[in-house]
Amino acid sequence: MATRFDHTKSKTARARHLRRNATNCEQRLWLKLRGSNLGVSFRRQHPIGPFTLDFYAPSIRLAIELDGGQHATKKDSDERRTVYLNAKGVHVLRFWNSDVVENLDGVAEKIWLTVRELTPTQSASRSDLPLSGGGKLIATNT
Repeated sequence: MATRFDHTKSKTARARHLRRNATNCEQRLWLKLRGSNLGVSFRRQHPIGPFTLDFYAPSIRLAIELDGGQHATKKDSDERRTVYLNAKGVHVLRFWNSDVVENLDGVAEKIWLTVRELTPTQSASRSDLPLSGGGKLIATNT
């Protein structure tokens, strides 16, 4: 499992450089992610191992990668990256830049559905608790 302590000065410098020089598609999606009510927070250009993820939600271990035209010829390296991240317990969503440009709302909906799927549910009732509660009843005057 990669932690924030896995970062080195060179990884941090690379992430900063990538954040400062974000593509138009990264900027558009970031505006959607950072202001959204998804219930999780995302980081931009987050280093994990030898890779820097476009967007990462650490609380649910979700990576979002945006692929431009150059990725059509880099399918093997993208697959190795996905296999590496999956082995670390990170779920990866990939979108083409054209998806962000032409259907940003659809991309955001897919991310929202995935966040819901990966977010642990908090059940209101737990079967391991006693029904009586074991506490004292406090009378109130109403």
